[in-house]
Amino acid sequence: MTDLLYSDTEEELRAAVRSLLGARLDPAAALARAEAGRPHDPALWRTLARDIGAAGLLVPVELGGQGASHREAAVVLEELGRAVAPLPYLTSAVLATETLLGCPGPAAEALLGPLAAGESVGVLALPLTAAPGAAATPTVRDTGGGRLTGTVTAVADAAAADTLLVLADTGLHAVPAAAAELTAQVPLDLTRPLARVRLTGAPGRLLAGPGPARAAVDRALRAGAGLLASEQVGLAEWCLTTTVAHVKTRHQFNRPLGSFQALGHRLAQLWLDVAAARAAARAAADALATAAPDAPLLTAVAQAYCSGVAVRAAEECVQLHGGLGMTWEHPAHLYLKRAKSASLALGTASHHHTLIAAEADLPAPPA
Repeated sequence: MTDLLYSDTEEELRAAVRSLLGARLDPAAALARAEAGRPHDPALWRTLARDIGAAGLLVPVELGGQGASHREAAVVLEELGRAVAPLPYLTSAVLATETLLGCPGPAAEALLGPLAAGESVGVLALPLTAAPGAAATPTVRDTGGGRLTGTVTAVADAAAADTLLVLADTGLHAVPAAAAELTAQVPLDLTRPLARVRLTGAPGRLLAGPGPARAAVDRALRAGAGLLASEQVGLAEWCLTTTVAHVKTRHQFNRPLGSFQALGHRLAQLWLDVAAARAAARAAADALATAAPDAPLLTAVAQAYCSGVAVRAAEECVQLHGGLGMTWEHPAHLYLKRAKSASLALGTASHHHTLIAAEADLPAPPA
């Protein structure tokens, strides 16, 4: 039976991550860094990745990791979503790590140790919108001798990467980030920057051939989509908690806003949505952790549902804060932009609905 409850170990991990972010991630400072075009905080990342050990949760102990599971990684992502933390955890500790775990061999294993130890950052060089189950034609080609040429757009956190995992026509290659030309793109979400990655004869080390590479990438995208749901739950919970606190103290017509029945109903419905989203995200994380046969179905369900809940929660947060919620100084807009961006990341809700239909053997109605 799927266990949706948090273990004592998971709660201790949550407390450590929340304490770190509460002490080191001031919303005003984070906004200032994002506006300056350098949202990543290397010192904060080292503390989370190396000192707390969060970067190696998915990596087996024998490969230098913590030997934990997707359940623990989901807890970290919940807290990062709650703080809209501008850290490359999803891209490096989940997507890049899962890709390397799907590429058996010493070349991939040599890269896992530094990633797990928080000594380097890896990024899977695919568009942020790349989705599991959607076969993508590589835009990078091997011109011979492992020299890669091509361009990939909308790569999340590429600016923070030390190593790029590039899917080319000959398979998956590890490319030093310094060998690529990175051009910043204008993102909706300032806390998850995007870049255009251009390779011109860049040296690549082959990790897997075309077939195994595609399987490893799809494995990573599926795990990423399932765990992104936990980040969306953390974001939605912050929006709900913050909005409830606001309507309790903000007065209108000499009454607290929360005393108006219409607003109470909206927040009660949002609470139900967040509770359901948490159950879906926990089920997906548990299925990934146990390699359950229905993991593809549960990850698709989680992403299809949680993305919409996160957007609704952020919209309600902005609207119910009134004029305050529309100001640039209030962090509500960061949450709305992260929610909107995440709803497109790793497959839209519509794409995951299609995956659900296929996994559950529910054919579309006849045209």
